[in-house]
Amino acid sequence: MIRPFTLAALAALALVPAPAAACTVALVLAIDVSGSIDRGEYRLQADGLAAALDDPEVADALVLGQVALGVVQWSGAGMQRMVLPWRRMLDPRATADFAARTRDLPRAYYGADTAVGEAIAFAAQQFAAVADCRRKVIDISGDGPQNAGLPLPPARGAALAAGIEINAIAIEDMGRASPISEFYRRFVISPGGFVMTARGLDDYARAIRAKILREISQPTG
Repeated sequence: MIRPFTLAALAALALVPAPAAACTVALVLAIDVSGSIDRGEYRLQADGLAAALDDPEVADALVLGQVALGVVQWSGAGMQRMVLPWRRMLDPRATADFAARTRDLPRAYYGADTAVGEAIAFAAQQFAAVADCRRKVIDISGDGPQNAGLPLPPARGAALAAGIEINAIAIEDMGRASPISEFYRRFVISPGGFVMTARGLDDYARAIRAKILREISQPTG
């Protein structure tokens, strides 16, 4: 016969939620909103990112990995803003809501320069809020090289020293040349990182979908 206090203890245990799965990746999506991005191109970026997050394969992978997502918009010197704070992708509702918020995001800056180093430094600072996530990744997109702000190498070096991975989407003009891809490959991404090339902003949705899947599907050790 089970004693009354034992039944009470079992009932109490039943009310304790199961521990959540560990966060495998904290991913900052850092979006270029410098002067070279016009209103229509900004809309293509916002819609493309939202479509990628709404993709069933991406959404399932985000939930499986309990991924933490945040969105940064960046432009010239001193122009960086966390426009969507960290959110854990704990269930399909979270991914759907985050995608909807991404699609509706207002633009933070207009008509300024391109400070890639400051974008990386700002994004790196945001990981203090998700220190429990196993991997920390900056996913930076842009359509031009650095032309303003603090030097890029120290910002990149500090991020790498903190164990942060950096990958990139280079938004190229239509054609065969890839100068932006080469800039990000040589000066921005981390060792072992990668550059995904989008041929024009119409190609952004495909590139960001492929990039997110590659980032969150990497082995976590």
